[in-house]
Amino acid sequence: QSLLQTYKNLVLYASLSLSLSLLLSFFRVPVLFLHGLFTYIQPENLGQNASKSGPRAAIRRPGSDPSSGLNGYQTLSSATNAELKKRGRSKDKFEFDENNAQIFRLKLDQAHLESRIYFGEYSSVFALSLVGVSSAVLNSYLGGGPEDDGVLADGSLIPVLFGFVAVSKWFLALAKVSFERSASRRSEKQLSLCFGVLGFITGLLLCSSLARSSLDFDFGAVDGFCAILIAGSMGCLAGGLYVPAGKSARAFWLGTDQIRSNLSIISCGWFARTILFATYLLSIFSALLWINPLSKMLVNERLGDGKVGSLSGDGGDADRLLGNVGMLRSDFTKFRLWCLLTSSVLQIVAFRSIFQMYLNEAVLSWYQRLHASRVPDLDFSRAKVFLHNHYLCLTILQFLAPPSLVLLFLGLSQIEGKPFGKLDLLCGQLPCSAFLKQVALLLAWWVVSVWSVFASVTLVLYRRGFLYVS
Repeated sequence: QSLLQTYKNLVLYASLSLSLSLLLSFFRVPVLFLHGLFTYIQPENLGQNASKSGPRAAIRRPGSDPSSGLNGYQTLSSATNAELKKRGRSKDKFEFDENNAQIFRLKLDQAHLESRIYFGEYSSVFALSLVGVSSAVLNSYLGGGPEDDGVLADGSLIPVLFGFVAVSKWFLALAKVSFERSASRRSEKQLSLCFGVLGFITGLLLCSSLARSSLDFDFGAVDGFCAILIAGSMGCLAGGLYVPAGKSARAFWLGTDQIRSNLSIISCGWFARTILFATYLLSIFSALLWINPLSKMLVNERLGDGKVGSLSGDGGDADRLLGNVGMLRSDFTKFRLWCLLTSSVLQIVAFRSIFQMYLNEAVLSWYQRLHASRVPDLDFSRAKVFLHNHYLCLTILQFLAPPSLVLLFLGLSQIEGKPFGKLDLLCGQLPCSAFLKQVALLLAWWVVSVWSVFASVTLVLYRRGFLYVS
């Protein structure tokens, strides 16, 4: 047997990763992925500095003036309290300068994106995620290699390594953007920490026998170290996805025109709205498929035995339905995986609409401040336009994290072959390869569930009037 034939899988994985890396770098796919989107700037002192080089965009951090004494924060108005009192007593008419109220729309190009912070992180996780998912797809077609030729000949270790590197990079990116000072409010950071602790506790309960019966996962008994590792991952995901889910829900609220603004630039078209609603509903449905007793109600346990279920007999209606209606266990398992896969793909398809609606929120803020009074104070909208423009790539990372993580975890849960070779030791009651597949599937479900819960609660708060877009 030739050497090339023995290490065929390894050569294919290496060729795929190398070719994808070259294509991503040559065609600048991360930039091309954002082609056609628009951001906004609101210049200040337009037309007043003719001797200087045209309009000057407000690109300072809010509260960067050292004389303000607000430690990085600013009030909603640039006027001091004394000026406000003087303005209230004055009976003179104010003339509003329309030149300072103009807002400009800019198309996202390579130069603009590369000047934003976190562009390097966005490019790297984009490339690693695409390579990791592509390697997992290739593994599903190739399968495992010869068992006697070693780990390299099997080749399934390569997509596992790519997947772990991509997931680790996403975890680091989420942790980094979560601690960004001006990217979110202090209350949001505190709630993220609280939800992270709750996610950690939930992970410990799921790894124990206390709450395992409520979910349809089978990873056997889990030792203390593995339980802490799984619970820690679930806590980090819960804490890191809270703020992105809130932003996504707010963009969904604007994109579907729930505020009835009737501004065509704020909302999206009917096709994009259909994708947004389909993504949201399918995510909720996919999360419910692993929760008992719904998962048991959709599986007919008697079909595999060649028996026909009977709905007659003692017990209530729910007891007679369990295990007697539904599909085969194998078909139901594939159906759940396809639902998770479709929901994550739809979320990527809806990304451009969601992200554009998020950027359009700055226009809504500008419009509201412009028509709030006869003499508008546009400092708040100018600061909001700046923050949306300044943290472009940070928001891109937050919006792309859930579908990318779900695809990576799904890919790791479907790896075929023996990636650890003869060193596949026992992790609890299962071999390490089988245990890691179940853990990866659990984390994929957890990302979809956490995202759906956060988005649903945020939308309910918007609907009930506890939250509003300003």
